Amino acid sequence: MRSISMPIRLPLMKSKRYPWLLVPVLLCGCTAEAGPPFIEVADLPDLMLTVVDPAADAYWDAVGWIIDENGTTEIRPESPEEWEGVRNAAYQITESGNLMMMEGRAVDEPEFTAFAQALISVGRRSIEAAEAQDEQGVFDVGAELYAVCNDCHTTYARETLRPNAGGEGD
Repeated sequence: MRSISMPIRLPLMKSKRYPWLLVPVLLCGCTAEAGPPFIEVADLPDLMLTVVDPAADAYWDAVGWIIDENGTTEIRPESPEEWEGVRNAAYQITESGNLMMMEGRAVDEPEFTAFAQALISVGRRSIEAAEAQDEQGVFDVGAELYAVCNDCHTTYARETLRPNAGGEGD
C-alpha cells in the first residue's frame, strides 16, 4: 500500500505575502544609536552651584559645637523634620556624584571619575549617619566629605578654594 502525503498549509505560511512589512522593523535595529535618554539641564558649574554646594552646606551646618567664653553651644537637628533635612542633603550629595559622571558633564579623565565615585562612597556613609541621627557620625563623615570635595577642587576648580584651603604652600 502506498501512502500519499499532501502538503499541509498552516496559517503561518500566509506571512509570506507581506515580507516587505519586516523591512522597516529590521532597519530600525540598524540605525545609529540614539543619544542618552536624559536631557542635561545644568552644566557642571551650575550643578555644583545649585545642587551640590547648598546640600553640602546644609549637611555641614547640621551638627557642630561652638566653644567660647560663654561655654559650649551644641548645634544639632532638634526634630524629626530637621533630621530628615540632613538626610535629604546627604542623598543630594550622594546622587550628585552620579550626576557629575553623566555624559556632557563628566571631565574625561579617570581621576575625575574617581573623585565622583569617592563622593558617592562617602555620601552613602553620610546617609547612614543622618538616618541613624548620629550627631558625631554626621560631623565625622562631614569632615570626610569636605576632604573629598577639597581634593577634587584642588585638581579641577582651584579658583573655588579659599586661600588657605588646600593646595601648595599649606
